[in-house]
Amino acid sequence: VFQNMQKAECYFTNGTEKVRLVERYIYNRQQYLMFDSDVGHYVGFTPYGERIAKRANSNPARLEYARAAVDTYCRYNYGIYGQFATVERR
Repeated sequence: VFQNMQKAECYFTNGTEKVRLVERYIYNRQQYLMFDSDVGHYVGFTPYGERIAKRANSNPARLEYARAAVDTYCRYNYGIYGQFATVERR
């Protein structure tokens, strides 16, 4: 059985002041590619992932789309799932 999975996670610091998006691409429980909005480009972890990262980083439209996902995906949905993730500290 082969498993191919993509996982996107949003990290919020101080509400929506600092938002970080991390997309992970996993095949058979091994991460081969990652996009981190703080880094701003794709990073490959296997030879196959490095080839995909090189191709994705050479495409400016794809990079711009991935960087804009912070606003369109994370900040947009903050009101929906941000209330469950926040913890008040005293």
